[in-house]
Formats: sequence, C-alpha cells, structure tokens
Amino acid sequence: MSTSKGMQIEDTKQLGEWAELRFMTRAIEEGLYVLKPWGDKRYDFAVDYGGAFRRVQVKSTRFKLKTCGSYVCNTRSHPDRQYTLEQIDFVAAYVIPLEVWYILPARIVVFQGKVTLTPSRNGHKYEPYMEACNLLRGERCKARASDSSR
Repeated sequence: MSTSKGMQIEDTKQLGEWAELRFMTRAIEEGLYVLKPWGDKRYDFAVDYGGAFRRVQVKSTRFKLKTCGSYVCNTRSHPDRQYTLEQIDFVAAYVIPLEVWYILPARIVVFQGKVTLTPSRNGHKYEPYMEACNLLRGERCKARASDSSR
C-alpha cells in the first residue's frame, strides 16, 4: 500500500498541480533552477542548468495495470492533441504510488500518446530514464542494466 499523499487527491486538476509542486521540489534538490512560464505555454516548467534551458511537461499516474504491475502514463495534452518536439524537451512522469520519477526525452514519447512504466522490473524499456534528473542537466542517459554486461 502506498504512503504517497497523492493517492488521496481526488480532483484531477489539483492532482496535476500537486505533481508539479513535487517536480519543482525534486528539480531544486537536484541543483536545477526552475522557471514557471507566464501565460499559457505547452510546457509546465523550464529548468536552467549552466545557462541551458530545457522545457519540461509534468505528467503523473496512479493507473496500475493489474496483469503486469506496470503503470500507464498519458503523454498527450488532450486526448486528441499531442505535444511536439518544438514545444517540449522532456516529459517528467511521476509514478505516484511508488514515488518514482521518469525523465523522458520528448523525442521518444511525444508521438506515443502514453507510456507504460514498470519500475519494479529490471531492464524495462524506460529504465534508463528512471530517476534520471541528470538528463535535465544535459548529461547523457544511464546505460541499461542489460547493456552494461556487453
């Protein structure tokens, strides 16, 4: 059973705002400067590290697939509209029950509409992006556990 307070928030707008606050806190803990755009932008935040800005869209999920224990996270702005590579650089996806962040480069998720995240399985597709706040600093992605043995 999850201890995350986010599991208790029923209003979806409030849940999204809560996830954004969680992201801001985590980004600051990682040594990033967080900027909130004024007005209606397609990204929730820009993060600044060393003078380089990266646009981040924050998403969260509590939706667990019963069959495999994975979590499904929507990566669209609306059911019929996708983000584009001109609008965002990263999707920060928060798996609320496990309190795990995925920092997903936009180029691998914007055209999918949703991603299936499986933090409990070693070697899963998005494992290199799990807790990968280093990507927001412009660093390279971690190697997959299965790739390190080659």
